[in-house]
Amino acid sequence: MLRGRSLSVTSLGGLPRWEVAELPVEDVLLFEVSWEVTNKVGGIYTVIQTKAKTTADEWGDNYFLIGPYFEHNMKTQVEQCEPVNDAVRRAVDTMNKHGCQVRFGRWLIEGSPYVVLFDIGFSAWNLDRWKGDLWEACSVGIPYDDREANDMLIFGSLTAWFLKEVTDHADGKHVIAQFHEWQAGTGLILSRARKLPIATIFTTHATLLGRYLCAANIDFYNHLDQFNIDKEAGERQIYHRYCMERAAVHCAHVFTTVSEITAIEAEHMLKRKPDVITPNGLNVKKFSAVHEFQNLHAMYKARIQDFVRGHFYGHLDFDLEKTLFLFIAGRYEYSNKGADILLESLSRLNFLLRMHKSDVTVVVFFIMPAKTNNFNVETLKGQAVRKQLWDIAHSMKEKFGQKLYDALLKGEIPDMNNILDRDDLTIMKRAIFSTQRQSLPPVTTHNMIDDSSDPILSTIRRLGLFNSRTDRVKVILHPEFLSSTSPLLPMDYEEFVRGCHLGVFPSYYEPWGYTPAECTVMGIPSVTTNLSGFGCFMQEHVADPTAYGIYIVDRRFCSPDDSCNQLTKFLYGFCKQSRRQRIIQRNRTERLSDLLDWRYLGRYYQHARYLTLSKAFPDKFHMEPTSPPTTEGFKYPRPSSVPPSPSGSQVSSPQSSDVEDEDEDERYDEEEEAERDRLNIKSPFALSHVHHRKKKLHGEYKN
Repeated sequence: MLRGRSLSVTSLGGLPRWEVAELPVEDVLLFEVSWEVTNKVGGIYTVIQTKAKTTADEWGDNYFLIGPYFEHNMKTQVEQCEPVNDAVRRAVDTMNKHGCQVRFGRWLIEGSPYVVLFDIGFSAWNLDRWKGDLWEACSVGIPYDDREANDMLIFGSLTAWFLKEVTDHADGKHVIAQFHEWQAGTGLILSRARKLPIATIFTTHATLLGRYLCAANIDFYNHLDQFNIDKEAGERQIYHRYCMERAAVHCAHVFTTVSEITAIEAEHMLKRKPDVITPNGLNVKKFSAVHEFQNLHAMYKARIQDFVRGHFYGHLDFDLEKTLFLFIAGRYEYSNKGADILLESLSRLNFLLRMHKSDVTVVVFFIMPAKTNNFNVETLKGQAVRKQLWDIAHSMKEKFGQKLYDALLKGEIPDMNNILDRDDLTIMKRAIFSTQRQSLPPVTTHNMIDDSSDPILSTIRRLGLFNSRTDRVKVILHPEFLSSTSPLLPMDYEEFVRGCHLGVFPSYYEPWGYTPAECTVMGIPSVTTNLSGFGCFMQEHVADPTAYGIYIVDRRFCSPDDSCNQLTKFLYGFCKQSRRQRIIQRNRTERLSDLLDWRYLGRYYQHARYLTLSKAFPDKFHMEPTSPPTTEGFKYPRPSSVPPSPSGSQVSSPQSSDVEDEDEDERYDEEEEAERDRLNIKSPFALSHVHHRKKKLHGEYKN
């Protein structure tokens, strides 16, 4: 804990100076409330888990996370202990005495933050009474058959009860409570209805109705100001959930969201402009050796190559050293995640590579969980054949080596015609015959439950991407999350990402986008869009994102066909890069990781907390900027090397990955450029409120 140190906006170096009363951390209790505390459901878990260390370092013993209790999570992730803070201890004891089950401990992640966990099932007997409390507070009723909404009401009611007990014994300390998403929103609504003396923040990571509308393949962004919100929510039978979310937004002292594109969405869906944008970060770890991440790329790429050798046995007529590995990963949301536009672009890329007679091959992995009934037999057989051939080659190598060794000891050059006997030749011929197959390599690694109507497989059939010998683009659907224990592709997700060359995420609905952010931190270039929070953030803070390996597809102001052509152009340009150009680009991409570090992005959360206190307790905390805040002025500059990006000097068709431009050494000084980037990242961030754009910027073509 930072005892004796007062935190104020003026203490944050290069940030805009604010006139604000000093705020000692030790005089404020900070609570973050989310359904995903110790409970992995989606991206919010990553936000909270990765941010915990930075926040715990800042707030020490005055930082607490509130979430639901699940026995299996408690056993594996939480170390039980007694609360050190007197107000929290008394609140836990009081609730336990009144028929609740409240667990307290440390979450076993970096930072080891304190967690308060409520057993939802144990308190379900209060559900009817709490439904009445919610109705009195905001006139929102919850259907009896909506299990999830009922659980969220119990969770929110327990949270409000707990916060009341804390404030009753806070001994003059102020309380800030930040609520993430609609699942935690009822706690905020009830806290404000009961006039608890706490400063409240509500953070939406994606609007509830926005997700539903985009999943229905509706032209969302082009009609943001035209939707009948109540009608749309009612037709999807989520009206009560939408009302809970909207009520929480308007009850909060400060409303935040994760990106500018989501801020525009929230303004129309939830009828309130966010006060602060709080981009999502990661807990970035730097290697002591500068190029260690390049070594990891080479190591894990070799493991992916082993899988490809088995999957394409009998059709392995392409050079693996000239093969690029691309991937898309995430929830199986065919349109929202951009799988539709990616497949269309791959078809066009396949045509271009074949037309130019390129020797570059592209293998694209779709890592998107779907319903399956087991591994594909042909895929398992491929890995077995590869293993068999490896064992044969290894035994032959040892036998050959022994004969060579014996001949050299005798001072003789062995007769190469006699070094392999007839049995050896027979074994090798049988091995060659075992690699023959009558069918094409499968496009999926598993047997799909609904093969005929699966959207990805249906599109593959329509486009004819069947992994034939003439195809320069090969497609592999892996419909489950990666695991190091898999018999097919025994790699964790992070290892797999490091082994690939490019992540492709052309999403239509992506409030932030952790997948491209994770690629960036690992030094892997990625494709994103200007409809994702990550893409907008990079456009704002990097002068030439492409030079740093961030390809941003325009899906907002372009037609679907134009967006598809732009993505094809990016992919084709990437195929044209030499090996050296890809190394340069990975170095630049990895240096952007500082932009995504919570040590920097955590400042946005700090700003939101200060603003919340000034609104909740205006007599004690006054915040008024001496000058209007702005995000302009900070830009990661364009690299000074010539060409400005690795694609600048490319020839018209793909070249061998082994080709290197000797003149490029004079144009590119990596150490000088890296030092300049390190200095640039230390430039001050400017925190701002949401930019209010004109209505005409809301529209774009639906992709």
